[in-house]
Amino acid sequence: MHIHILGICGTFMGGLAVLAKQAGHKVTGCDANVYPPMSTQLEAQGIDLIQGFGIEQIGLQPDLYVIGNVVVRGNPLMEEILNRGLPYISGPQWIGEHILRDKWVLAVAGTHGKTTTSAMLAWILEDAGYDPGFLIGGVPMNFGISARLSGKAEVGAHTAASPFFVIEADEYDTAFFDKRSKFVHYHAKTAILNNLEYDHADIFPNLAAIETQFHHLVRTVPGVGRLLVNAREPALQRVLERGCWSEKELFGGDGEQGWSLATLDNGHFEVRFNGELQGCVQWELSGEHNRMNALAAIAAARHVGVPPAQAIAALARFENVKRRMELRGVVRDISVYDDFAHHPTAIATTVAGLRKKVGKARILAVLEPRSNTMKLGAMKDALPGSLGEADLVFGYGAKGGGKDALDWNLAEALQPLGSKASTYSELEPLVAAIVKAAQPGDQVLVMSNGGFGGVHQKLLTALAAQ
Repeated sequence: MHIHILGICGTFMGGLAVLAKQAGHKVTGCDANVYPPMSTQLEAQGIDLIQGFGIEQIGLQPDLYVIGNVVVRGNPLMEEILNRGLPYISGPQWIGEHILRDKWVLAVAGTHGKTTTSAMLAWILEDAGYDPGFLIGGVPMNFGISARLSGKAEVGAHTAASPFFVIEADEYDTAFFDKRSKFVHYHAKTAILNNLEYDHADIFPNLAAIETQFHHLVRTVPGVGRLLVNAREPALQRVLERGCWSEKELFGGDGEQGWSLATLDNGHFEVRFNGELQGCVQWELSGEHNRMNALAAIAAARHVGVPPAQAIAALARFENVKRRMELRGVVRDISVYDDFAHHPTAIATTVAGLRKKVGKARILAVLEPRSNTMKLGAMKDALPGSLGEADLVFGYGAKGGGKDALDWNLAEALQPLGSKASTYSELEPLVAAIVKAAQPGDQVLVMSNGGFGGVHQKLLTALAAQ
């Protein structure tokens, strides 16, 4: 089958393209904006990319058009597909029907930590010899790719692919013609509900609307399946109160029931199940959020037969995900990190994790609030509190009326931080200000869910030129 993917360079659709290619399909695709790591990954897989959504792409004559949720009515190629009555399907539905059918699906849902937890879970299964397939919204460093059909996918036609598949289960809507959350298409047998807060203000009016979507996910998990649920989240408790028909295990509670952890002074942590010690995770990752992510992954792996002790040992060799507290370089004893954090809760936990790691060293937080939720200003009042542990804050709001421009005043929002916060509308003055302020020993933490104009390398280059 020849599929042509509209919106191929998003993390999900790019992963779909890789899976489709490995499954033997001919894959082409188009998008408006292309930047690494997804563009690099697609090129390495030999997948042809077309810039833009021109109607001449109809001439490719694919068997099916797979539509990403960035595509809206008015998109010229989509309009031509509709006018001609050509076959199309959403990305999540295509994945559900063509990749996940007959698989034991392990789905990771939650407002935060989906990518990291999915990467941890996939690595635990890999380390245990399960050769899982996976689709993750980032690039796990243990694998170097965001998606694969199976560890045995390319061994040969006579080698059976692994029945296990780990997928990041996003609550964002499926497509312009299917407003259900993506995760309802995945039919998970093992489902992690990591946390639940208000997000995606562009499509959800309130937290209750997101809780409804999470309950739709709960409804799809079979009775022989299992839910791994964060015990610290009232919103998830409300979701389960609407009805639960599967096995359920809680994690992150007080230790009497389900999975619990106890943090040691060096950042390592003990894991207990129903009060019984299972082992100690010894690793370099920081932050309570990562410990909770790991606890969920250990619990989910147990559902498919991986002993907790084995999962705990595997996490000592976990290398994290690109753009999750990724050290991009050190110049003149000034470290520059890249992190995907964009929701105030994620920003706060990221800054806190770095603070725990570096002690009293100065943290220079550099933030681009470019998610749809942040651009609408739904979370702007929470920003100052989320950045409280940083020593200096540099905010960036794109100038003009482009797609990344803010609908609110970033300088006003950061005003409670006083003189330690400054804001910029162009990259060059932003870089210059950070370089001027930076001192040996400083930790520059760049946070954005986009490419941020390559600011990380610009900073390293400017620091080296001094």
